[in-house]
Amino acid sequence: MLHMKTGLTSVTFRQKSPEEIIALAKEAGLTGIEWGGDIHVPAGDTKTASEIGRKTREAGLAVLSYGSYYRGDEGEDFAPVLASAKALGAPVIRIWAGRKPLEESSPEEVKALAGRIREAAEMAQEEGMDLALEYHRGTATQTVSGALELLKEIRACNVSCYWQPNPELTKEEHLAEIDALLPFLSNVHVFSWTKESLRLPLAAGEDCWLSYLNRIREGGKNRALILEFVKDDSAEQFRADAGSLKEWAARLGL
Repeated sequence: MLHMKTGLTSVTFRQKSPEEIIALAKEAGLTGIEWGGDIHVPAGDTKTASEIGRKTREAGLAVLSYGSYYRGDEGEDFAPVLASAKALGAPVIRIWAGRKPLEESSPEEVKALAGRIREAAEMAQEEGMDLALEYHRGTATQTVSGALELLKEIRACNVSCYWQPNPELTKEEHLAEIDALLPFLSNVHVFSWTKESLRLPLAAGEDCWLSYLNRIREGGKNRALILEFVKDDSAEQFRADAGSLKEWAARLGL
């Protein structure tokens, strides 16, 4: 039986302290937190990372991942990111795949980006950690074809890819993305948006998300389901969204 973790990414509440985020996640009955590298766990600040990792585990929660903002830019230093992830106790480091869609990149640019990510992956592997590409508009993983091509070019066994719904696409297109990414899929960012990128209560996307989670379940691998983008940045809405996610997971045997 699958045992997928349910969690919260800390960037959902950038204005809250780590202690407040830990309390919210625990109160909501989630199992872990993805800590962001922009506010709560800055890259290179290993003291903060160690303290937050300790507080997370003392609350009975798992550190699901380190949400870094490393992009594989030329000359970008991955060492501070790796140091914070290690101090935090994160099993995986989420990174961003460049700054534009792969389809707008030259073959030389793709090879260079893949090479830099491969070097970062080798560094992470030495510390027993994995890398996962953020699946996001405006990066080389904007499309499933771009993500698959980049993963093929990177050629690293410890590099996977997140998935999250692009509100510009249809349910059927999302399901096709999941099918194609399943062999490489790690964690999933969970939220509900309109095509105009307006935030909705997660329950508004129940029909779609039950289909997505069922398809993800068919992959037969445990993955973390991580809440993000709460309507109105509301703690009350977050609690409701967490309830929806847990109910769906239970219904599907996740």
